[in-house]
Amino acid sequence: MTDTNNTTDVLTGGNKGNAQLIYILYLASIIVGVTSIIGVVMAYISKDQAPDWLKTHYNFLIRTFWMGLLFSVVGILLMIVLIGWIVLLATVVWMIIRCVKGLTFLGRNEPVPNYQTWMIP
Repeated sequence: MTDTNNTTDVLTGGNKGNAQLIYILYLASIIVGVTSIIGVVMAYISKDQAPDWLKTHYNFLIRTFWMGLLFSVVGILLMIVLIGWIVLLATVVWMIIRCVKGLTFLGRNEPVPNYQTWMIP
């Protein structure tokens, strides 16, 4: 027998497994590249139906995507003057730390504190 509430929660973002999948997609994007686009679309779709504590994770994930994209574009542009590699490396480290911290809060069923920060919460 299927639990329809659980299925509905997964589809609407009310389940923390959806946010966990998005964090994993972001980490996979470091190697694959396009999985973060899938993740940000999922975050936008799921954030409105999620409980308040989980909304902080979705907002954190959305901000992480857009800031990561901005930092990556800046890094690519700065490759002309040879410091772009440093910016790109710093962006990868920043992304990993943000995702691991987010997964830690998610695992404890806690909201992301100061989820609007540009740095690491």
